[in-house]
Amino acid sequence: MGSSLYQRLKDKPWDPVPEPEPERGGRSREGVRGEGTPGDDPHRALKNRIQLRLIDEVDARVLVRPEGPTEEQRAAIRAKILGYLAEEESVSPLEREDLAETLMAEILGYGPIEPLLRDPEVSEIMINGRDQVYVERRGRLERVPVQFEDDRQILHLIEKIVAPLGRRIDEASPMVDARLPDGSRVNAIIPPLALRGPCLTIRKFSRDPLGIDDLIRLGTLSAKMAVFLEAAVRGRLNIIVSGGTGSGKTTTLNVLSSFIPPDERIITIEDAAELQLQQEHVVSLETRPPNIEGRGEVTIRQLVRNSLRMRPDRIVVGEVRSGEALDMLQAMNTGHDGSLTTAHANSPRDLLSRLETMVLMAGIDLPVRAIREQIASALDLIVHQSRFKDGTRKITHITEVQGMEGDVIVLQDLFRFQVHGVDTGGRVRGEFVATGIRPRCQERLEAAGIELPPGLFD
Repeated sequence: MGSSLYQRLKDKPWDPVPEPEPERGGRSREGVRGEGTPGDDPHRALKNRIQLRLIDEVDARVLVRPEGPTEEQRAAIRAKILGYLAEEESVSPLEREDLAETLMAEILGYGPIEPLLRDPEVSEIMINGRDQVYVERRGRLERVPVQFEDDRQILHLIEKIVAPLGRRIDEASPMVDARLPDGSRVNAIIPPLALRGPCLTIRKFSRDPLGIDDLIRLGTLSAKMAVFLEAAVRGRLNIIVSGGTGSGKTTTLNVLSSFIPPDERIITIEDAAELQLQQEHVVSLETRPPNIEGRGEVTIRQLVRNSLRMRPDRIVVGEVRSGEALDMLQAMNTGHDGSLTTAHANSPRDLLSRLETMVLMAGIDLPVRAIREQIASALDLIVHQSRFKDGTRKITHITEVQGMEGDVIVLQDLFRFQVHGVDTGGRVRGEFVATGIRPRCQERLEAAGIELPPGLFD
């Protein structure tokens, strides 16, 4: 495998996964973790005046660019804001810096949640109302004292996110999926569907994508499992990553795709572009919702079929949810080996049932046995990931699909995470173990020139 993961890890024992520090006293980084009481902003009129002056004096194109202004432009805008504030007798010198930061966030950023977006420890932001904002840190939810003035400010924030993408949100179309310029995934839902006001959920993406070494250090999988998965991707096995919501499927898919050789043509297909592939030859495709007249929708299924005409070496689908599962399985069965995708499921066995259901959603009346034969011949590996109560995410199963016996698809676990219990701090205790069974795909990997290290499955 050349300079493979095995060669790098062979003489590099990994330190034990560091335990997260226990939280003390119930305070978050922003202050007391509590509800907070919404109140009127005494400087709102001043802020509005300054924003209007800024719009008059600054090139509007700088303010609305999706990628934001350059550092030089930000410095110039900040200097103007400080100059405006210096003219105001009601603002003390001590307040100017805080007000300038707030105005910069509102004009150039995303308002009250801008500090949360910049916080590397925050992985998800959930806005349930003007005075109810939650974040996820280290896998745990906590409430933060971030407040919006009213529902209109939240709606303005949503429109600021979706407008550059050509998406719309209003009473006729009250739900939208979008993304931030850095790839973070966004979902918004507004009244009349959201009864208590607009709701916004942002799943942040790390600016520096996690690699396989990071997942090993975080305890998501063991070094042996990582070596096998690298071999499986390089050996062009068809792999599906399964798990529940927030279990880390997309992160794992991104890491697996990093093992694809750089001389292969990769086509990615997603609802909202999240994958951060580092290879050069990558074509990224994204679905499109219908327009105001209900026309122009482009689905994942259409993109999967179109990708087959684009001479792909690898097809990577962000997630299969419905009828596109049939097209994905057919692609895997017709020479497009090495395809990768994700799906929601509670276990590897449940994944097979979900795939059967999704294939039937394609509207083609196929007998169940024919569907199972398609699945058994298309899939090689299932990588199942779970999120535990302590917030940790772990690959609990690496399972090989070994074919059919009668009407049943045969599965065989190669690696598992065995839970030993929970310690006094609520953290899950366990270990990754190999089942000791030699996979059937090993001969296929060896035929591709990939030799697995001895003792990998002991």
